Amino acid sequence: MILLSARDLSRQFGAQPVFRHVEFDVRAGEKIGLVGPNGSGKTTLLNILAGRDDADEGAVELRPSCDIVLLEQQPDFPPGQTLIDEARLGLDHLYRLQREAVELAELIANETEGDDLRRHQRRYDQIQHELERHDAYHVEHRVEEVLTGLGFAEQDYGRPLVQFSGGQQNRALLARMLLHEPDLMLLDEPTNHLDISATEWLEGYLLKSRQAMLVVSHDRYFLDRVTNRTLEIVQGKVTSYSGNFSAYRKQREERDKVLRRTYERQQEFVAKTEDFIRRNKYGQKSNQAHDREKKLSRLEEVERPREEAAPAMHFGEAARAGDWVIDAVGLWKGFGTPLICDFTLRIARGDRVGILGPNGSGKTTLLRTLIGDLQPDRGSVRLGTGVEIGYFDQQLNSVPADATAIDAVRPPGDMSFTPAVARHHLARFGVRGETALQTVAQMSGGEKSKVALARLAALDVNLLVLDEPTNHLDLWARESLEEALKEFEGTLLFVSHDRYFIDRVAEHVIVLEDDGWRYHA
Repeated sequence: MILLSARDLSRQFGAQPVFRHVEFDVRAGEKIGLVGPNGSGKTTLLNILAGRDDADEGAVELRPSCDIVLLEQQPDFPPGQTLIDEARLGLDHLYRLQREAVELAELIANETEGDDLRRHQRRYDQIQHELERHDAYHVEHRVEEVLTGLGFAEQDYGRPLVQFSGGQQNRALLARMLLHEPDLMLLDEPTNHLDISATEWLEGYLLKSRQAMLVVSHDRYFLDRVTNRTLEIVQGKVTSYSGNFSAYRKQREERDKVLRRTYERQQEFVAKTEDFIRRNKYGQKSNQAHDREKKLSRLEEVERPREEAAPAMHFGEAARAGDWVIDAVGLWKGFGTPLICDFTLRIARGDRVGILGPNGSGKTTLLRTLIGDLQPDRGSVRLGTGVEIGYFDQQLNSVPADATAIDAVRPPGDMSFTPAVARHHLARFGVRGETALQTVAQMSGGEKSKVALARLAALDVNLLVLDEPTNHLDLWARESLEEALKEFEGTLLFVSHDRYFIDRVAEHVIVLEDDGWRYHA
């Protein structure tokens, strides 16, 4: 059963087309991943499907009574709205039925016969059937299950949402959507504000869900586990592939090989034919040349395969440091309540160490304390000989908002780092053309991240310290960053919730937990 059909959708902003003539269907129960580079139009497409934006051409056809919900990214809550209030709104239709059932039961108890009694009984039976179908007698348990799964504690339930962080507010909206169970969920980066534990819970929840969904995500493990079909949007076109993200990548590689061979063969045929026509147009073989000219004009042109090249990131040569880079002994750090307790670890030159743990476990605190950005409450931290630190903070404060990308990446006092050198340097990180002349404040999150990474590469450091470096990067940029970090000969210390990134890059892992910390060598 088709729930939604996109028919010949086109959208552009100013003179720049975002996508053109997009067509696809979404069927009941399908779990579809929507992938594409930053700026390819994924969020724009979701907004059009949800009715939040209008296409310039084409139409979105919805099955009558299809309930479609878009996960919002900018919450706007009524004053005083609590977390439990927001979650329960997802089940509002069931709460209304429960209240109506109670009212009908009272009416039935006060009537003994007549048409009104029979009408009330019929309606009461209908409601009971609907409540049983939705397991409505366990709604509070479902609310608690979802809120706990998404990382909320019971003491959070009664707090006003305005007291929560932006990430927590987004999780509250996600809880409401999951409990509402619309026919089609449009999920734009649902794991952005989830730690690994909550992401794994969400994967399990969505796998059991019968609802259809269209998911934009840069989490490759999430897409692999949850989705069974993939839509790729690249250079304004949407192509459908069967299977999850890994299946899509294999199919795309095979498809590109076939298209490239077909394109090259046609180009070779066209070149030979044009050469024959040019040499024989007025000679004895002019009739053959004329015939081939007509065939050539009727030839259906094979499109050049679309290439979405990942930026060729590189962090340069790392000056040699001493045998060890960071030495922490008996480290304690917290803000009122200790977050890091009795942490002792020596990081050797060339180690690649990842830090992971639940939200609020102190990952960023540990990172900043290890590099001296925060002072420990107890214990000591020393940096090794010749250590030069390059720090990437997840708020991207290292790149001034009022500076252009060219100025932001220039090392302080390095006059040899000319605008031309800066442009070349930025291009290696995927910041090209007019974007390099924009101020950082004008850029998207992905562009800012690339500028911040390019700035680190320009500093020629030998200790890279990265706090959630993949947060705003698309799949292509993430893979490029992974390769660049694996090639980096210095030392790497990073925090990430991207499981695929951790597995590809980290050689050692620090895991922060409620009862302490563990080191996996």
